[in-house]
Amino acid sequence: MAEQEVVAAKPREGKFNKNAARRVRVAGMIPGVLYGAKEAAIAVELDPKQITRILHSESGHNTIFDLEIGGPAADGTRTKAMIVDWQYEPIKGKLMHIDLKRIAMDKAMRVKVPVLLEGIPVGVKMQGGILDQVLREVEIECLPGDIPSHIDMNVSSLGLGSSIRVADLPRGGKLKFITDENATVAHIVSIKEEVAPVVDVVAAAAPVEPEVAKKGKVETPDAPADKGGKK
Repeated sequence: MAEQEVVAAKPREGKFNKNAARRVRVAGMIPGVLYGAKEAAIAVELDPKQITRILHSESGHNTIFDLEIGGPAADGTRTKAMIVDWQYEPIKGKLMHIDLKRIAMDKAMRVKVPVLLEGIPVGVKMQGGILDQVLREVEIECLPGDIPSHIDMNVSSLGLGSSIRVADLPRGGKLKFITDENATVAHIVSIKEEVAPVVDVVAAAAPVEPEVAKKGKVETPDAPADKGGKK
């Protein structure tokens, strides 16, 4: 696992409401909460740039890093932590809030990791099918230090009508899969041809009455008035 930078966190004091969180954001920081490991939860504020770097890294939110809690009450205490939840502002896309969890490196934990498919399947290249990935991530259980950034699966030999299940994914003795072993990860399906609708030529050629005819009497131009038989 790649070594990550130390993330600095400052304990928040006072009331923890929307107004207080807004003031933290105005100051250029992001509000968050640290909990877990049977310890009391702590409200903190962090640098959003550091959190964004972690979320966009290869291991993403599964990254375990050193969280250094500064301030008079914390005395620069460091703890292993992981991002377990985060919220973005819907319009501008800025981070609004994050939840952090203390991690014990000697205890197994459950996380979801992405599944990356490699290669071009035979069923796509030679048989005209398409590759449909049903599961893009699977849940596993392992020690924090053994969490992979992703699970790679080569699909080059996958033919038309064939599938890959969770049981087929590569694994070491350090990983325990929680997702159902029979769940389909990906399969090759055929491309269904669209059938053109049958058109009744006779019906199509028949004249269509004006719409007004369906609504009532059709008005015709006034005929010349009869002037009493004058010649």
